[in-house]
Amino acid sequence: MSLTEKNTNVDQQTQRRLRTGLIAYDREKAFEGYTLFTPISSDGTVYLIDMEGNVVHKWNLPYPPGQYGYILENGNLFYNAWTLPDSDDRCFPFWPLYKGGALVEVNWNSEIVWEYNNENHSHDARRLKNGNTILLCIEKAPEGIIDKIKGGLPGSESESGFWTDRIIEINPEGEIVWDWHSWEHVEELINHPITDQDCRDHWPMGNSIEVIPSGDILVSFRNISTVVIISKETGKIIWKLGHDVVAQQHAPTWLDNGNILIFDNGSQRKSDPSIYSRVIEVDPKTSEIVWEYQDNPKTNFFSSYVSGVRRLPNGNTLITEGFKGRLFEVTKSGEVVWEYINPYFSEYQEGRIEKNFINNQVFRSYRYAPSELLQLKK
Repeated sequence: MSLTEKNTNVDQQTQRRLRTGLIAYDREKAFEGYTLFTPISSDGTVYLIDMEGNVVHKWNLPYPPGQYGYILENGNLFYNAWTLPDSDDRCFPFWPLYKGGALVEVNWNSEIVWEYNNENHSHDARRLKNGNTILLCIEKAPEGIIDKIKGGLPGSESESGFWTDRIIEINPEGEIVWDWHSWEHVEELINHPITDQDCRDHWPMGNSIEVIPSGDILVSFRNISTVVIISKETGKIIWKLGHDVVAQQHAPTWLDNGNILIFDNGSQRKSDPSIYSRVIEVDPKTSEIVWEYQDNPKTNFFSSYVSGVRRLPNGNTLITEGFKGRLFEVTKSGEVVWEYINPYFSEYQEGRIEKNFINNQVFRSYRYAPSELLQLKK
């Protein structure tokens, strides 16, 4: 490719990303369906759009998102909600921004059929096949744990204590039936330090959780740039993918072929000083990358925070470039065949972030086939 051709390609992409709504749609190559997304700073509106970008349905929730919702097999919407923290909840600077606080299940008409409140809920929760729910939380670690944690910004410890991740499973009545404390597994993560630019107030900062077919738990720990699998039976960490491969990653997802799909955000990537994001598919048996998507030029695609990725039934991949509110679908060869920019800009709720910040960020998005949508309306 000549320099002129490269410049033309960059100019075309710049013009596309100055627009909002539907940007691109290849009817022959895209996976036909309906896309679900939730603007993070919204008042609690979840959108379902068709391939043309038209809104076909909205859910109106009583809480802002903390951080997203998705459709259950029964057709209801499962929603991670954000609740206003009181002064005691402000345990460290960014907690009000990424905390959750409540989980709700609503029907097609936005009527709540189940709700669970936990002021320590953070980032993500999933409904399990047995009707239970597993969720990420935080808790204050016992004395002395922080002394065992390596890395992070020196002197950035929180005055309120050292906060660590906790995973709990609850039954439909809200009773805890399984519990996991990250501070009990410091030695298993001793060689995975907090990345250089992060504060020493929260470790290891889980931002995604998923139960895989074995029943074990796939978790993304952002502040140590590490993805792990936790044995449900023993609680031990039985697989790790570290900072030599991923950097500040989000949304690892187990695929039907046994591989793991990951949105690799790329902040402080060890292997390359360039600032860019990518999507990788990793074989957990070898920890090798077997498929990868980058933009061209690669620096055109970057989301420092949030974001997600889903493999579609036709083999394409739906990517959420969350910081820019960009949802797009690529083929196996990396061709963009559908692209949509979230047109809903809003300001974060009072108490969530101190300064005014109008944005269109999206934590994660999902694509549902038309046959699934028929089930949703029942």
